[in-house]
Amino acid sequence: MNTLTKTNTNIIRRGFTLIEILIVVVILGILAAVVVPQFSNAADDANDAAVRSQLQTLRGQIELYRAQNSGDPDLTGTGWTDMIDGNYLMSNPSNPLTSSATVAGSAAAGVGWVWRDKSATNTTKGLYAVSADGAEFSE
Repeated sequence: MNTLTKTNTNIIRRGFTLIEILIVVVILGILAAVVVPQFSNAADDANDAAVRSQLQTLRGQIELYRAQNSGDPDLTGTGWTDMIDGNYLMSNPSNPLTSSATVAGSAAAGVGWVWRDKSATNTTKGLYAVSADGAEFSE
């Protein structure tokens, strides 16, 4: 009978106490709170880099269009049609921040890109991206 008592005592001592489990859960919670925001920042940084890269490519193709056609493509009237028909682009470029390929004259929600022509109030001409909040993407 003495052997049976020793065996039962050893089995009971092998488990974790409630306090030990709670300590491990708290430590895992603290680690998760520190690590998760860093991953979300990395995803935002990757999207920003993708937009910058796409802007550079699109601006280069617009410059090529200008050189070969002696003028700008009509981006606000027909979207990307001039660029696609002229084989400067294969398809409508989607903005990674808004998932939209729409081109407009000013930044707004649901718009992917902004094309600005020179005017009396606007001295800069070019293509700009729209950020997720509907404002112009700052490079």
